[in-house]
Amino acid sequence: MYNPCCLNGKLVLITGAGTGIGRGVALTLAQMGADVALHYSRSAEGALEAVGQIAALGRRAVAIQGDLDVVADCRRVVDEAAAFLGGLDALVNNAGITTTIDFLDVTEEQFNRSYNLNIRGQFFCAQQAVHYMLERGRELQRRAPGSSWAGGSIINVSSVHGAAGSSGHSVYAGTKGAINAWSRELAVELCPLHVRVNVLAPGTIEVPSYWRKSPDYTRAAGDASVPWGRVGLPEEVGYLAAYLVSDTSEFMTGSVLYFDGGLTAKMALPTQSPQSEG
Repeated sequence: MYNPCCLNGKLVLITGAGTGIGRGVALTLAQMGADVALHYSRSAEGALEAVGQIAALGRRAVAIQGDLDVVADCRRVVDEAAAFLGGLDALVNNAGITTTIDFLDVTEEQFNRSYNLNIRGQFFCAQQAVHYMLERGRELQRRAPGSSWAGGSIINVSSVHGAAGSSGHSVYAGTKGAINAWSRELAVELCPLHVRVNVLAPGTIEVPSYWRKSPDYTRAAGDASVPWGRVGLPEEVGYLAAYLVSDTSEFMTGSVLYFDGGLTAKMALPTQSPQSEG
């Protein structure tokens, strides 16, 4: 049966793939046929475990360490991924840091750390990756002269915090709003090069850090916070990423896709609020 999101032959780098959403995305893409490079910063154990799982599926995978708040590491990670895979069809810019700090308590160091990783890291990974995507397109067209290249794909991971306010997220939300803005601009700029750029903005996706940051967290509490009635899972984010990597998304660029069980659609009003006109 034809699979519209078949990724056989796709070469993909996923940043921040040692744990959480990035790891789930990497596993899902591999299950759909992609060969993947998994970047990690400190989650070596998770990244290497995922590489083993992907190898068991018969796909190629490698784990690459790098601190993406350092521009030189952004470039090196992309270079090493392309060297291992033999090119790049897609980049999933997932690496980032989540901070919850009262506005009046934010330090210069915390501000710089968030923006350097969440924005600058994405920017320079994408800049380096585009060169490999263009070469990949030329290679595919050499193999099949006269065929149409579906283009390269950059997926920048944002958050529902880029669209709605929540206390303690003045820095984090600012970085996510910036991701949405620069991705739209980049989509326009890269159209002539046939590289599409889209934003994947998850909501409440249950990841291991939930328990680390809040030991009393429960699945029931997470489910209750989402209009759809349950939390999302990392591998489910991978399904949407798979579509954006696949050739079937060739006409989609410049979009911000909220994957949140209705979270951003719900008005932030008390359930029993008085009726109002308008």
